[in-house]
Amino acid sequence: MQFPAWPQFDDAERVGLSRALEQGQWWRIGGDEVKSFEREFARHHGANYALAVTSGTHALQLGADVLGLQPGDEVLVPAFTFLSSAVAVQAIGGVPVPVDVDPDTYCIRPEAAAEALTSRTRLVMPVHMAGQIADMEALDKLAADAGVLILQDAAHAHGARWRGKRVGELGSVAAFSFQNGKLMTAGEGGALLFDDEDHYQRAFLRHSVGRPADDRYYLHRTTGSNLRLGEFAAAVLRAQLGRLENQVTIRESRWSVLRPLLAAIPGVRPQASDDRCDRNPHYMAMFRVPGLTEQKRNLLVDRLVALGIPAFVAFRAIYRTDGFWDAPAPALSVDELAERCPNADAISGDCVWLHHRVLLADEEQMHGVAAAVAREIAAL
Repeated sequence: MQFPAWPQFDDAERVGLSRALEQGQWWRIGGDEVKSFEREFARHHGANYALAVTSGTHALQLGADVLGLQPGDEVLVPAFTFLSSAVAVQAIGGVPVPVDVDPDTYCIRPEAAAEALTSRTRLVMPVHMAGQIADMEALDKLAADAGVLILQDAAHAHGARWRGKRVGELGSVAAFSFQNGKLMTAGEGGALLFDDEDHYQRAFLRHSVGRPADDRYYLHRTTGSNLRLGEFAAAVLRAQLGRLENQVTIRESRWSVLRPLLAAIPGVRPQASDDRCDRNPHYMAMFRVPGLTEQKRNLLVDRLVALGIPAFVAFRAIYRTDGFWDAPAPALSVDELAERCPNADAISGDCVWLHHRVLLADEEQMHGVAAAVAREIAAL
């Protein structure tokens, strides 16, 4: 089967790269591409400020740092997510505490988060899984009641909306990724959205080794690192942002076709939608097959890939990766965490996701994908 290529690009990227080249300044302090992209990305997502950085992982790390995370502080993270959600916390000495997710939306369960709160909890990090925004109303109330802060992992949620509000309008710092497979990409890159200037200014200093943009005398005002995005990447991202909304519209339309087709296959449970998320960019087309063992799920993915369908196994529960235990981690065993996170554990073994470029194909191909999934499951 043939699907649209990813990344997508055209003359908009070529013009942008040429513009960045010819301006004569190739880093963000002297050039204009990063600053222009930040303004455009913030405006598109309803935020007052955006800061472009080197990766989504660095965006999460910097966001946690700016929000005051200290070594030993705990951050509640969904157990079912890409490991960067935990790594970003561990990089500054924080302890990621895996929390169970909803078995249908795959987003963090507010009830489970409430049970995991301790006196050491500093942040809650909801991940908007595959573009499905987590239950921000319940999480906002939880955070306010507990006196903790929220850091949104919006790596999958470019252009998403919750009750008509864009990610930057949800009242908390949000981190995005522009890695090669994401909904917008420059190969690598990330960004943070902020409501208030103080958080933005602190983040700017820390992402530029403690130096303000106008510093000429190496008066580093704080600690930090070099997390600055380059001008060429920003030029590409400006072009990518220009086609985001049309792509989101197409993917939403195709998912409305593919989802009921998948749901009609015996044993298949597509990712559920929360109607309050009224704009879902669908970074992945996800579905579970609870009747399959993990080994058969993996074989199903291999067979779909052999047919030309860009299929992947779901993320492994973060506590079931060696990397999770190489840095600060909870004083619990894998088995204890699995007992606390039964939904995440099950999803890790029976879930499949299809890359979002599948949802950029025509409607007829949605029928072909569903037929292939049904045929390959029946053959296992």
